[in-house]
Amino acid sequence: MVLQITILVLAGLMLAAAIFDAGKFIIPNWLCGLVLLTFPVAALAAGLGWPEVGNHLLGGMVALVIGFALFAPGWIGGGDAKLFAAAALWFGWPEILAFLIHTVFAGGALVIILLVLRWLVPRIPALAGRTAGTALANNAPVPYGIAIAAGVFWSLPNTVFWSAF
Repeated sequence: MVLQITILVLAGLMLAAAIFDAGKFIIPNWLCGLVLLTFPVAALAAGLGWPEVGNHLLGGMVALVIGFALFAPGWIGGGDAKLFAAAALWFGWPEILAFLIHTVFAGGALVIILLVLRWLVPRIPALAGRTAGTALANNAPVPYGIAIAAGVFWSLPNTVFWSAF
């Protein structure tokens, strides 16, 4: 029962991160911290041993390095990098590869959708001029927290946590 509740909490936190990022282009540190804290609860509830926990911690560290490598040139925000690393704790080897690929695919789809909407919305008279401060504004950042959340939702059923579910 604890594992199921923890998975639901993770789902709610990832949804909240996507909403925060879409609305304000910010993923709060407390949200990333709560995502991080769900992992030890899930690991205990699923009965993971030290080798498995170490495997997941290694995945989180690799994701943190990848996230900050993408943050350094400004390709993603700091909140995105932290959320990606915190969420990656849920994926040990080799599931972390699926999480990475799913997140990249979701990010690509998000970018395509935003490009189409950024082209389309100004051509609709009722919506023209109402995009300032939103993800639909030209040159607005991409709220990649949405893609990270989608990557989690897409990849979570392949984890040891889901099989114990």
